[in-house]
Amino acid sequence: MPEAAESRPRLPTVDALRGCAIVLMVVYHFCFDLSYFKLADFDFYSDPFWLASRTFILSLFLGLVGVSLVLATARGLNLRRYLRRLGVLVASALLVSVATWWMFGERFVFFGVLHFIALASVLGLLFVRAGWVSLLAGVAILAFGNVYQSTWFDAPGWRWIGLMTHKPATEDYVPLLPWFGVVLLGIFAGRQLLRIGPRRLGGETARRNPVITSLAFAGRHSLVIYLLHQPLLLGTLALYLKLPR
Repeated sequence: MPEAAESRPRLPTVDALRGCAIVLMVVYHFCFDLSYFKLADFDFYSDPFWLASRTFILSLFLGLVGVSLVLATARGLNLRRYLRRLGVLVASALLVSVATWWMFGERFVFFGVLHFIALASVLGLLFVRAGWVSLLAGVAILAFGNVYQSTWFDAPGWRWIGLMTHKPATEDYVPLLPWFGVVLLGIFAGRQLLRIGPRRLGGETARRNPVITSLAFAGRHSLVIYLLHQPLLLGTLALYLKLPR
C-alpha cells in the first residue's frame, strides 16, 4: 500500500516498517486467494484471527501514511510533487474500483484503502503542524467512529464516511471514520520522529542491514507492489488450477 507522499527526509526504519506491512499484506491476500479458489478453508469475514490480522496490517499502513505526510512536508510542501503523487493515488483507486467491479460485480471496491489514502492525504495537511491537537483529534475520531452509528450513513452516497449500522457488501472498505484517527496518530508520531532525528533512529546502521534494506526497498515501492501483487497471485493460482492432475 502506498505512502501519502514522497518522503523528505527519508528514514530507512519508516520505509522498512512499510515494507513489513507490505509483506504481511501479500501473505494475507495470498491466503484470501487460496480461499477464493477453494484451495483452503479460511473465514475472513468472522474468524477473529483474520479480522485482527486485517486490522493490524491496515493500522500499520495508515499510521505510516500520517508519518510519511509529516516527513514529506518537513521542509515545506512541494506542491508539484504532492499533486503528482495524489493524482497517481486517485488514478490507482479508480483502477481498483473498475477491476473489482469486473471481478466481483456488486461487491466492487467503492471506497477501499487507496480511496481512503487519497482523501486522508488531503485532510491530513490540516494537521501536520497541529502537534498535540492531532493526537487528541485522532483519539476522539477513533472513539467516536467505533461507537456511534446511524442509519443515515447506510445510504450509498454516505458510506465512505463510515458510521454505518452494518458493513457494506464490498471486497475492501476503509471508511473515513474511524480510520482517519489512525492517520492522525501517525501524524503525531511523525512529529516526534522529526524531533528525535534520523541519526538517533539508527539511520546509518539501518542502511547497512540487508534485511532492513530489503524491507525499505519494498516500502519505497509500496504502491507498485500493491497494484501488481493481486493480479500476479490470482493469475498464478488460476494457472495452477488448470494444470493437468
